[in-house]
Amino acid sequence: MPLRLYNTLGRKTEEFIAQKPGEAGFYGCGPTVYNYAHIGNLRAYVTHDILTRVLRERGYTVNHVMNITDVGHLSGDSDSGEDKMVKSAAERGKTVLEIADFYTQAFYNDTDRMNIIRPNIVCKATEHIPEMIELIKRIEKNGFTYNAGGNLYFDISRFTHYGELALHRMEDLKTVARTEIDDNKRNPGDFVLWFTKSKFENQALVWDSPWGRGYPGWHIECSAMSIKYLGEQFDIHAGGIDHVPIHHTNEIAQSEAATGKHPWVRYWIHNEFLVLDKGKMSKSTGEFLTLQSLIDQGYDPLDYRYMLVGGHYRSQLQFSWDSLESARNSRKSLLEKIKTLAAQVPDTIRNNMILNISRRDTKNAEESAKIANCDQPSVPPCLCESSLLDILPDSPAAKRLAAFNEALDDDISTPRALAELWGLLRDTEAAPADALKTILYMDRVLGLRLETALAGEQETPEFIAEIEGFIAQRQAAKAVKDFKLADKIRNDLNQRGIILEDTKNGSTWRRKT
Repeated sequence: MPLRLYNTLGRKTEEFIAQKPGEAGFYGCGPTVYNYAHIGNLRAYVTHDILTRVLRERGYTVNHVMNITDVGHLSGDSDSGEDKMVKSAAERGKTVLEIADFYTQAFYNDTDRMNIIRPNIVCKATEHIPEMIELIKRIEKNGFTYNAGGNLYFDISRFTHYGELALHRMEDLKTVARTEIDDNKRNPGDFVLWFTKSKFENQALVWDSPWGRGYPGWHIECSAMSIKYLGEQFDIHAGGIDHVPIHHTNEIAQSEAATGKHPWVRYWIHNEFLVLDKGKMSKSTGEFLTLQSLIDQGYDPLDYRYMLVGGHYRSQLQFSWDSLESARNSRKSLLEKIKTLAAQVPDTIRNNMILNISRRDTKNAEESAKIANCDQPSVPPCLCESSLLDILPDSPAAKRLAAFNEALDDDISTPRALAELWGLLRDTEAAPADALKTILYMDRVLGLRLETALAGEQETPEFIAEIEGFIAQRQAAKAVKDFKLADKIRNDLNQRGIILEDTKNGSTWRRKT
């Protein structure tokens, strides 16, 4: 069964066929770094992570690009409200770039704790202003813009495919009401490509451009950076479902207006919301939880990942402390059963598995530590496939693995895939060594760090002193803003099975469960 994905563009499930055989170009909308990511945001990045892992397991070389929005994102997606970065900087008495750096590092910290593999390319908006200006010049040359009130607007009436992704009708867009009216717009759905001082006189970050000194609109950054790193047409663009009506719709319009190529992106993948009892999680309303909020309540970040894996990415997921507690208990039970299974496997076979995983994790940690900006690529996980070659094709483990892969090929159905893993663990007919190898192989996609059930280490006084010494080094690095070293120390300890938890009273540590 080939890999099939639900494409928002067309509202149907389609076979994934890469533009270039064996290669998959994938752009995922990244964070706007004006505040901590909330756990609803993190659902999107777990979705992107699992999709990337599936593509790699299907033999694709994945070029995964993610942006960091550190300028130009207004509090309203439709060119309304304040700049989120400027507002956050003013509230905290910091510069915009200080705010961006702090929350970028916080985002990496969260994704590392969630076992999310960093994209190959991570690129900041502020470092790609020339690319945005050049793309806007192409759009202008092709006749899709107008200047009004000092700002350069995209004219949606000139783009015949506008609204195709969101199923908008042009006649509706011309009459739609906005909370904040921009009298410069010819159509309410038009959007700004470049702002000048006429919009915000005290904007913190501005650049010279053909249209005046100012700054780019939010939508243009994703188009400019994805085209730079993936080309004028690529395979997959992903993000939250809330991006469909405005942000992704505008991305399509400006990108295709500039390049003249349709479709710009073949497959559009959108994850649904994580909802609280009061509704969608939102930073603007203050109704949100961070990953640290879960940790402060005694939960492991992988408990939350397990909860997310248990729901399909296209279904709304209700968050409650009871559901997270259920996920924690299930993950704990899963690890205990794997420990029991591992005890039935000969030491030489089990130790070889641990060695392979250790080599993979060390390489991944080294590559992740290198990613500080957009020109430092990472590599996929490297657990040796040969460990499965001695499993008979008609064995219980092989059949479960086939069903596991079928579930993932059916629009990344992680709930069904997780059920197959549990089924194999409970299958008394499966040989222990075969079952253990297969479960660890399955976890290459699920990313639950199930290998932690295989090894342990005694907390001797010497060992405790060593860990405390590393924590002290990390605190010193953070004090002088050497976040690269601080992240490396955290990653190194993580590979040894040690989880650091930052609290208001300092850092504590514990073993992975």
